[in-house]
Amino acid sequence: QVRLVESGGGSVQPGGSLTLSCAASGINFGVSRMTWYRQAPEKQREWIAHITPYGSTTYADSVKGRFTISRDNAKSTVYLQMSNLQPDDTAVYYCHASDLGVQQNYWGQGTPVTVSS
Repeated sequence: QVRLVESGGGSVQPGGSLTLSCAASGINFGVSRMTWYRQAPEKQREWIAHITPYGSTTYADSVKGRFTISRDNAKSTVYLQMSNLQPDDTAVYYCHASDLGVQQNYWGQGTPVTVSS
């Protein structure tokens, strides 16, 4: 059974930081491209960053320089370090896995982040 479990969300003041985690099980993590998305209230889901199995990273312009995606293959976990958070970063953050070995895609359940003073 495939599971992607996000954690680390919460409430933070503007300028603050949070680190999200996504623990994967049931997939071949080592050959999976891992991606973070977010969905703000009444908006479409937005791609924000991904990391390839080899560690190459790409970021959306909206988060570049503030967010860092990383992975620990030994723990089958991907992280999203978020700094200088702003109210526009308020959203539910979702983890997505593309298992390139079996060509399947999976979503986590999401973790909410609220940035407010």
